[in-house]
Amino acid sequence: MPDLENVDSEGRVQWIYSSRNNDELAERYDWWAKEYDQDLEDTFAWVGPRRAAEVLAEQTPAPAASKVLDAGAGTGLVGVELQRLGFSDICAMDLSEGMLEEARAKGCYNDFRQMTLGEALDFPSDTYDAVISVGVFTPGHAPPHAFDELCRVTKPGGLVTFSLRPDAHVELGFKEQQDKMAADGVWSLVSVTEPFPALPKGEPDVMHQVWVYRVR
Repeated sequence: MPDLENVDSEGRVQWIYSSRNNDELAERYDWWAKEYDQDLEDTFAWVGPRRAAEVLAEQTPAPAASKVLDAGAGTGLVGVELQRLGFSDICAMDLSEGMLEEARAKGCYNDFRQMTLGEALDFPSDTYDAVISVGVFTPGHAPPHAFDELCRVTKPGGLVTFSLRPDAHVELGFKEQQDKMAADGVWSLVSVTEPFPALPKGEPDVMHQVWVYRVR
């Protein structure tokens, strides 16, 4: 492991993105967990969690009655925003136990599961009213086929909300997977935001979008 105590936040992010497999990715997130929130706020002013949570809330008539899976919850920044908007039944799922420990400390989740997007999820089908995944469908992280399992664990009529960079949307196969699932009747598009800078301080030119699909 490099001497990351002396590496700036941008260097840490690049180190994370250079992970060769999920085991290495989990280990590196474990290491980063305690500094993650401060790095994202101070260096990047990360607004993805707030924006995505607000988009989901706009489509949810009764947040307090909704059972939500935060897939790739990390340190729980999305959970904080969901709780602020009236959601209370939220499960944090992440591949990194270190990140989940930080999420526990925030007090906004009532369930915690260590699982990896892209693999079979240990949840029964039709468990959640909504799934949200922010900053996870990105290079070196969750693959396009992970959408299949997110839809499986979502109730018919429920929502799957996620953030995605426009460049990754096409280049990494997400568009192809999304379109195929729509054509196969797995889900239908509810809304997609205009591109916006989710990291306005550190990467102002890198755009993100928030997508919402309804599971059929």
